[in-house]
Amino acid sequence: MRQRELARRSHVSQATVRELQRNTVHRRRSARTLEALSLALGWHPEHLLAVLEGREPPAVGEPVLREDDVPSRLTAIERQLRQITRQLDEMNARLSAGAGRDGEQAG
Repeated sequence: MRQRELARRSHVSQATVRELQRNTVHRRRSARTLEALSLALGWHPEHLLAVLEGREPPAVGEPVLREDDVPSRLTAIERQLRQITRQLDEMNARLSAGAGRDGEQAG
């Protein structure tokens, strides 16, 4: 999709789309702008915000989380816990593999 088409679909200026694509201007983007771009790209409304915050983007169809919505906040916490658990499992696997190699070298 061209910048002009994305700008038209999202109702975001083409200059803003260009800045984001090229990462030329570093400024805080509103959640509304990121949501509009995400939707225009066919992604979850919080996709670009999650990427900006270094989180795994939610899948299309997952509920949109609102700060004042307790069930949504719990869903977000559960998602983060799953991600943390997965990362810890990966770290433990690497540590175990490293410990196994150290034992082989010592023996």
